[in-house]
Amino acid sequence: MRESLRAKIIQVCDKKIAAKGDNVALSFYAFFANKNDDPILLMEAATWWIETHQLDHFVKAHVIKAMVQAGK
Repeated sequence: MRESLRAKIIQVCDKKIAAKGDNVALSFYAFFANKNDDPILLMEAATWWIETHQLDHFVKAHVIKAMVQAGK
């Protein structure tokens, strides 16, 4: 996963946790605007989320953040 996507995921997770608490769950769509302006990046996130890690549709933000920080 490219570094810019890792940084974006961590930023969004931090923001959602700060706003809604440690129990907040996200889907990979949370890291993108409603307008699909970067389909390649979206597919990179989807591949990491669905194919590589076989995650459920919604996963706790703190879990996603920890995975990204660990380089998984």
